[in-house]
Amino acid sequence: MKRALISVSNKEGVVEFSRGLAELGYEIISTGGTYQTIKEAGILVRQVADITGFPEILDGRVKTLHPKIHGGILARRTQEHIAQLEANQITPIDIVAVNLYPFRETVARPGVSLEEAIENIDIGGPAMVRAAAKNHQYVVIVVNPARYEQVLAELRDSGTVSQETRFKLACEAFTHTAAYDSMISSYLSGLTGDKFGDTVVVGGEKVYELRYGENPHQQAAFYRLLTPGKGLPDARQLNGKELSYNNIVDTQAAWDLVCEFNQPACVIIKHTNPCGAAVATNLEEAFEKAFAADSLSAFGGIIALNGKVDANTARKMAEPFMEVIIAPDYEEEALEILRAKKNLRVLSLPLTGNKGWRLRTVEGGFVIQDDDFDPEELPLQVVTVAKPKPDQMDDLVFAWKVVKHVKSNAIVVVKDGVSIGVGAGQMNRVGAARIALEQAGDKARGAVLASDAFFPFKDTVELAAQYGITAIIQPGGSVRDQESIDECNQRGIAMIFTGIRHFRH
Repeated sequence: MKRALISVSNKEGVVEFSRGLAELGYEIISTGGTYQTIKEAGILVRQVADITGFPEILDGRVKTLHPKIHGGILARRTQEHIAQLEANQITPIDIVAVNLYPFRETVARPGVSLEEAIENIDIGGPAMVRAAAKNHQYVVIVVNPARYEQVLAELRDSGTVSQETRFKLACEAFTHTAAYDSMISSYLSGLTGDKFGDTVVVGGEKVYELRYGENPHQQAAFYRLLTPGKGLPDARQLNGKELSYNNIVDTQAAWDLVCEFNQPACVIIKHTNPCGAAVATNLEEAFEKAFAADSLSAFGGIIALNGKVDANTARKMAEPFMEVIIAPDYEEEALEILRAKKNLRVLSLPLTGNKGWRLRTVEGGFVIQDDDFDPEELPLQVVTVAKPKPDQMDDLVFAWKVVKHVKSNAIVVVKDGVSIGVGAGQMNRVGAARIALEQAGDKARGAVLASDAFFPFKDTVELAAQYGITAIIQPGGSVRDQESIDECNQRGIAMIFTGIRHFRH
């Protein structure tokens, strides 16, 4: 009689799988809760302890770590190995269905203790999975309940599982244990405070395959990191088609920026840059101002809001063609309005405020860095004779938050809590300023300007003065800072240094 060992944390489909194997003549052995589940379903099953002749000990820490289990899994079906099994009264194990303790779910719970996390580190499970995967030529390893029916179908059809399927299942098994170990490594390393260890393990699970990448000839897929915390892969999609590659990248850019603000805010993104951003007394007004800032560029863009969307705001947002709307929540009437546009992607994601790290690949490697952020108390230094007025200061702080999220070289012009000009991704700073100021036009008079990095020359100040800019915020730190300060003093412009740069590549 062939033997199957089944011991799973995820019990989805395990009864049906066990029943199918029993009907095909397999002896089933199991442990703990899986044993009880199978037995209560009326399926003949034996405990692993009956096979090993050794009880589960140490609060269940040791159950399957025994030669009668691992010998049965690892034996090749050669005369020499079969003889050794017989000499040691070990029965070969032909199918291993194992998935692991819910470590990720455990550490994601608020207030989980280190002791709880440690107890959810599976030892016997990975050992069995790896052993069966190593010996996949003779043993079928199943870690994913979605594969149960395929295995049963092949067994019913031909009495065996093909080598092609065995190899694919083995690959899936090794990925399963590698991902599991990556979760443990990430969690425990996070407790040490060591952000960038000598070895970094990054695990991910597929959310879904994308129709294509940035362009139709590129393949792509969307993955979720196997680390605690919430992010865009966890957003609930309430309407519309699946997100595209570009949707995902742009939506993240929009969400990053809108989360900067405490008062009602709206951000509209095109190609990862904000074409409109505004704060107001309510979301409806914030959207109207953000959209009006550059309605031409906003067409087909991504809208992000930082509060619960009401019906009036939804009605306004539903008028133009937009790709994605993301917000923490929606009133039911607002959802009904937005769902009338069947292709409009509507996402809901809680405002977490979590700061993590960002990864970017290069050929043959990757770089990791912290999220870009400002300290709680930004070290603002007024360096000119003219001092910003309170309303100017509000606009300067707003502009500084926006320019952080614009591709360098970046210049943003702001007036009354609205971005009225954005110069993004230029090869020189005065070029970025010219684009932003020309876009702002006559509205620039009395507005403020933010730069993501210092002015290497005074030419940006000269250009800003021509358009009537009254206050500037920038990091400072150039060897020619004094030239820019002198130019501001001559023109009656207030200038603030932040001491912090916000390059964005």
